[in-house]
Amino acid sequence: MPDPTPTPARPARTPLKRSVRRLAALSLGTLLAMAALVPPANAAAPELRAAPGLDRRELQRTLDEVPKGGIPGAYSAVQDGHQRWRGATGLADLEAKRPTRPDMYHRIGSITKTFVATAALQLVERGRLQLDAPVERYLPGLLPDRRVTVRMLLNHTSHIGDYDTALITSPESLEEMRVRQYGNEELVRLGLGVGASGEPGQSPGSYSNTNYIVLGLVIGKVSGVPAERYITHHVIERAGLEHTFFPRTSDLPNPHSNAYTSLFGSFPLRDFSTFNPSSLGTAGAVVSTMEDLNRFYRALFTGRLIGRAQLAEMRRTVPITLGVGSSDIMNYGLGLIAYDTPCGRLWGHEGGVVGMATLSLSTEDGTRQASSGINMTWHPGTEAGELAWAVHVLGAMCETDRIAASDAPRPLIDAGTPREAPAFIRGRLLRS
Repeated sequence: MPDPTPTPARPARTPLKRSVRRLAALSLGTLLAMAALVPPANAAAPELRAAPGLDRRELQRTLDEVPKGGIPGAYSAVQDGHQRWRGATGLADLEAKRPTRPDMYHRIGSITKTFVATAALQLVERGRLQLDAPVERYLPGLLPDRRVTVRMLLNHTSHIGDYDTALITSPESLEEMRVRQYGNEELVRLGLGVGASGEPGQSPGSYSNTNYIVLGLVIGKVSGVPAERYITHHVIERAGLEHTFFPRTSDLPNPHSNAYTSLFGSFPLRDFSTFNPSSLGTAGAVVSTMEDLNRFYRALFTGRLIGRAQLAEMRRTVPITLGVGSSDIMNYGLGLIAYDTPCGRLWGHEGGVVGMATLSLSTEDGTRQASSGINMTWHPGTEAGELAWAVHVLGAMCETDRIAASDAPRPLIDAGTPREAPAFIRGRLLRS
């Protein structure tokens, strides 16, 4: 589908940082786990059940807690059967005092991976790709280790290094990415240059965006068209998404929010909503809206995009860490994350780019979805807002009056921040 009309000209800002993007996104798993797995102190029942309907007042109330915790703005959409709700809170532009809107376009970061995995499994379904075939069969000579398979790329057990860690090495490097144009092969070389995190297939796996750049190249080779074009036609359009696309320019269409970060206080708060998406690619470049994300996961889990056998493959999870040096573990399938919550197992993904983070969840049968985005990442003093956001999204999937911010231990968030920061910042934070 053609790109929407870009926003009016702004100061030239280009490639964004995927390191911030990935690390900001992956920290959401910790937030959600804390919000979900710590039971309310006054809970009488051992387990919550999925909420039977939409409590619109409660959904807006929990969303309104996000800006109180230091995040400028947030927007959400929830669908349960034929019932739908969408809401927004706070500001999209701190200087102009422009409010957020529920229909804002948003960079969804690593949620792109579910789109890519769906396309790959469609090709498996058609007999054009094999999950356990070596990548060498499709892209001879690209990877030095011929043991890496397509499945290992999809579930992050390839142990290929993450190119993110080679991109952000200083505050200046983040600014440099505003004007750099990257090719997919260059990103793969950067990831390989980081070094392997283990042996192919080793458990636990290690999250790496390089895996999904390689997958994009595989899809392109097997389908005969660029991966972005294939995914647009066979996944995005097939799911009926009218506000979802791979961007070709640095600008977001209107309406959109600013995207704020200070890189943990390394510089004054800046807007990164305009940037060249070439460093994101098939690992995280997709732009969407919260309602479109709900439509996508509903289409996926109700069998409109792939069949039952391939859905079962997507849901075969393995333990993976959030990257080298991380002790946090998540259950990862093929482009899907499994979240074990008080109201049962939920499926979806997290995503982050500099200044924007997204979380999208669905029930396994596709009857209920919740997607939400925020417009600030990697900025001191936002922990309460991030936690309130996780509580809001969890409450959208479970009984909202049984989830509260006080149920999550705040010190774990504070302790996790230095671990999630790039090395050059981590050392400074640990000394402070």
